[in-house]
Amino acid sequence: MNLLMLDRVKNTKNVLRKHIIETIMNEFDNQCMKLDVKERKEKYHKMMESPFRFFRGSAYLFYYDMTKIPFSYHTPEDKPTWIQGDLHMDNFGAFQNELGEIVYDVNDFDEGYIGSYLYDVLRMSVSIALFCDALSLSEEEQKERIITYLTSYYRQLNRFVKSKDDPFTLTFTKDNTKGPVQKILKKLVKRQRNHLLKDITYINEENKRVFAWSDEIQPVSAIERGTLDSISEDYFHSLDDDNKKDSSFYTIKDVARKHGSGTASIGLDRYYILVEGGKESYGIDDLVLEVKEVRTPIPAYFLFYREKFWQKYEHQGERVVATQKAMHHLEDPYLGYLTIENRHFYVRERSPYKKKVKAQQLKSIEDIDLTLDCMGRITAKIHARSDVDFQADLFSHHSEVEILKAIGNEFNTFCAQIVFSAITYKEQVKNDYEIFFQWVKKEFKDTEQDHHLGDK
Repeated sequence: MNLLMLDRVKNTKNVLRKHIIETIMNEFDNQCMKLDVKERKEKYHKMMESPFRFFRGSAYLFYYDMTKIPFSYHTPEDKPTWIQGDLHMDNFGAFQNELGEIVYDVNDFDEGYIGSYLYDVLRMSVSIALFCDALSLSEEEQKERIITYLTSYYRQLNRFVKSKDDPFTLTFTKDNTKGPVQKILKKLVKRQRNHLLKDITYINEENKRVFAWSDEIQPVSAIERGTLDSISEDYFHSLDDDNKKDSSFYTIKDVARKHGSGTASIGLDRYYILVEGGKESYGIDDLVLEVKEVRTPIPAYFLFYREKFWQKYEHQGERVVATQKAMHHLEDPYLGYLTIENRHFYVRERSPYKKKVKAQQLKSIEDIDLTLDCMGRITAKIHARSDVDFQADLFSHHSEVEILKAIGNEFNTFCAQIVFSAITYKEQVKNDYEIFFQWVKKEFKDTEQDHHLGDK
């Protein structure tokens, strides 16, 4: 056999995978997201940081791969679950609900859609494997961590079915959590409400609170400011009647463009709006609202098409708001949506209590397991809430019941399949990351920053 043939035997698999990755990235980032070269470089720069960051930014590739694999434990297509759509370890965090409680829950709803619960469970399990791999845990230890998460998820679903817990009232606070999650919640209880205002605003010479400019918080053009001022009434009308305050409460005091957040959201506009809030001295009751552009959820490109869903949620901002309301017991009272130049946005409070559990806070296996146990329970809660009790026109069933039916009496076998798939796909992600890294170096290398990246 000649050397050329041997080289082809050795490299064909990676050559074909490179073609798939390149095609997927071009299809999503260029055709769907309409990112220009500069925006793609910014996104890919972030994705080059690690396999986990690559995984976060390549959900389109994940669904392309996973929806081609037959799994034994899907619910029937006519008994779907409202899924979070991009479930991974960095999409859980703390915030304040409308009663003033500091809670821990999922905190990203941009990819919310209706489909099999398995895609949330699988994506989360792969993220656990990648997260633990980065902490140098062995493969066996990674498998045990995934089992911890799945066991917690399964047990909590059973508690809902047996009416031991109610998914509509269950919240996760400092009183019913443990480990790193509890530590964060206890610490945040002591945080002052104006913590965020102190960080990103100041009182100017005219005694008015305004944004403090930085690399992340930047001024908008006069046209953008005028546009946002003009659509504030649309936002007001989108608020739930129970949450509406006097219109003066939402008076805009300053507007900024937010840079530097997320990976998959690069190329989507995001603004911070400082509103009047209460009337206390020096504006300490001012609020920061986040206005974020959204587009079609990634799972929708690959999962079963649902006409009723799209008729109800044609506006993508309204879809994101509805997803959060479906999954949270007491949602952000400032949730709303609006349209700017035919683009869809949703609005939420930029919580001064926003905080995640970071890798450096997970100092032991016990810390990781306690955190994953909480995440498993939260996953069960968001799936169990989002069914016939919330949207009777979209669902005719209880999701927790249908999920447990799908798993049946085969939890150990279910676990084995998910663990095997997650560990196998983790290795695929790591291999894809290397292919992606080399592709970006070759195709996007015409700036000083890109050359620096190539030295990794």
